[in-house]
Amino acid sequence: MKIGLHCWVTGRVQGVAFRYHTAQLAIRLGLTGEVRNLKDGRVEVKVYGEATSVETFCLWLHQGPPAATVTQVHCEKIPNPLFPEEFKIASSE
Repeated sequence: MKIGLHCWVTGRVQGVAFRYHTAQLAIRLGLTGEVRNLKDGRVEVKVYGEATSVETFCLWLHQGPPAATVTQVHCEKIPNPLFPEEFKIASSE
């Protein structure tokens, strides 16, 4: 079953290659969507794909890359998601 999630990651998540590593993992898992930095210091992620792969991806969001310090992850299901064709690093908010 395919799903979509909208997540916000809080902590030391900017300036630590968080977006790059997020995109690389998503691509390896066959997921689509986007990741961007927010002005308030959080990272926003929209991810789409098979539920098991999205779950694996979300577990990783709680730790992030080695230089990151994640303090909170909040995710919400996207109702009636439109599935993009690729995963991209979007420009910052």
